[in-house]
Amino acid sequence: MKPVTLYTLATCSYCVRAKILLNDKGISENDWTEIRLDGNPAGKTAMIERTGRKTVPQIYIGDTHVGGFDDLNALEQSGKLDALLAD
Repeated sequence: MKPVTLYTLATCSYCVRAKILLNDKGISENDWTEIRLDGNPAGKTAMIERTGRKTVPQIYIGDTHVGGFDDLNALEQSGKLDALLAD
């Protein structure tokens, strides 16, 4: 499985939904890197520089920027998420 990185906020419902979808795919919290942006201005700056976006969640699978929850869910619905997660 490729490494998964999520930029999140504690109060973000889309962040929670992204984590639920990943859990449903058999990827546990121990299997991804979560970068919490609550009270982390340096993390937010790094996320914006890396993604060009200001909203959360922002999700990477390996070196591929997936985008937010809607993008992650669209990959799942189209059947492309498993292939992206595979090594």
